[in-house]
Amino acid sequence: MATAIVTTKEIIASMDRSSTEDAAFVEKAYEFSKKAHEGTLRYSGDPYFIHPAATAKTLAEYGMDAVTIAAGLLHDTVEDGCTTREEVEKEFGTETLFLVDGVTKLGEHKYRGAERHAESLRRLLVATASDIRALVVKLADRKHNLQTLGHVPEEKRRRIALETLEIYAPIADRLGMGKMKSQLEDLAFPFVDPDSAVHTQEMRKLKTQESEAGLAQVQKKLGKELASKGLKKFKTDIRMKGLWSLHQKLKRKHDDINLIHDIAALRIVVSTVEDCYTTLGIVHSLYKPLPGEFKDYIAFPKPNGYQSLHTTVVTPEAGIVEIQIRTEEMHLHAQFGIASHMSYKQLGKDVNKLSSDAQKSKFSSLSFSWIRSLVPSLMRMSKKENHDEKAPAKIPPWLAELADAHAAVTGSKEFVDGLKEDFFSHRVFVFTPNGDAVDLPTASTPIDFAYAIHSDLGNHLQGVKVNGKLVSFDTPLDNGDVVEIIRRENARPSQKWLDIAKTSLARRHIRATLGMTEQSKKPIKIARKRKTKKKEEN
Repeated sequence: MATAIVTTKEIIASMDRSSTEDAAFVEKAYEFSKKAHEGTLRYSGDPYFIHPAATAKTLAEYGMDAVTIAAGLLHDTVEDGCTTREEVEKEFGTETLFLVDGVTKLGEHKYRGAERHAESLRRLLVATASDIRALVVKLADRKHNLQTLGHVPEEKRRRIALETLEIYAPIADRLGMGKMKSQLEDLAFPFVDPDSAVHTQEMRKLKTQESEAGLAQVQKKLGKELASKGLKKFKTDIRMKGLWSLHQKLKRKHDDINLIHDIAALRIVVSTVEDCYTTLGIVHSLYKPLPGEFKDYIAFPKPNGYQSLHTTVVTPEAGIVEIQIRTEEMHLHAQFGIASHMSYKQLGKDVNKLSSDAQKSKFSSLSFSWIRSLVPSLMRMSKKENHDEKAPAKIPPWLAELADAHAAVTGSKEFVDGLKEDFFSHRVFVFTPNGDAVDLPTASTPIDFAYAIHSDLGNHLQGVKVNGKLVSFDTPLDNGDVVEIIRRENARPSQKWLDIAKTSLARRHIRATLGMTEQSKKPIKIARKRKTKKKEEN
């Protein structure tokens, strides 16, 4: 049976407060794309246009602007349709073409494994510098492709699914797009490991059936108590843990599902931050919290901006239950991440009159401040592209660090290993004595912290204080730790540090200082000036 094509009415209805002009712009792009793809079919036998229409609806649901939604409709018209770049620019303007070009460039890179295609992976991530919206379109595009992955030739399925789990889902996570991350993971999981997917689904179903009635009772009891305490504006719902996320946690818990308490979590959304902490007090007055299981992500947000209070309590109705408390704004960010903060209406209608270089500069100002903070190497890259020494940066710092690593890392395996270790792992947020936040992978040490600040600080690390107390270099850092590095000019790294450091960035600097190569991992003999005439071989 053929799949129904999403209509323009459905897309426009999903848009957030769309104007008449926005609706007309999207409708025009819809008809243009439909005509461009006329007669072309997907692997499923459905009309190809079903794909850009579905992509556009996802973008509308994520609150993206009309130009981005139009780019979603048009993103394949140049590459797969019978359209030219000039036609797209003439009909929809330079900004739309700019986004379509960005999505096309991202689509050119295929991830087929660490060794052969690490360079393509580098370019895929660095390509995001053009406009972060291009990556959001690409994520929406990938989501629909996964929904129809069963129709794709078998030899391509696993590659696409693996690429999604290793690259696109973690990128969605780092952009704070929790809903997209979970959808991508759960759609890709069955194509990477079908047996584990079935096993995880069965375990989740059994565990949910056990606690479903009890959770409903807890939800009802908490609702009554919150209302009686004067909290009128709140809503509660039950959140189910994603299959891939549960599978990963089961592996960490040696497949013992009884050790996992957040398969089904109760979420409470309130009006203000003050109400979050009031609600926490009410929850703890009703149910005893488990020691060590409280996390304050409001005071200490996750690196991707996620904020919420997490507490795990013991209830007579449903046993051990995780409860999440947040404001509506925090909830929107947790679901949609960077997309929930993007607003492009301030560009004005004259954007198409700008030169290409001026537009790039204008677009770049539309992202978070953290998107504009780049390391020097990518700033140089950006300046070269824009011919503007003051050109602002355009991508998140973690992507910028990848670009910095591009120049420093020569081995494909080292690059991808570093990518997974440093950027797509669980993260901790620690602070300098001045209150500046430093984003590091879980289990990072003071050595990793020092090198994250500056290579010179790491190379002259003498001692370290965490929360005012002297600690050893191998001490794992926790969320919220205040780390003070004691620097001494004559201090130098030792080879032992390589076993302590958790980030590839720190290990790379240590090896460089010790005169070690990546291949040998042994010190290189460095020629020194001597009074004798004897020479050492390089």
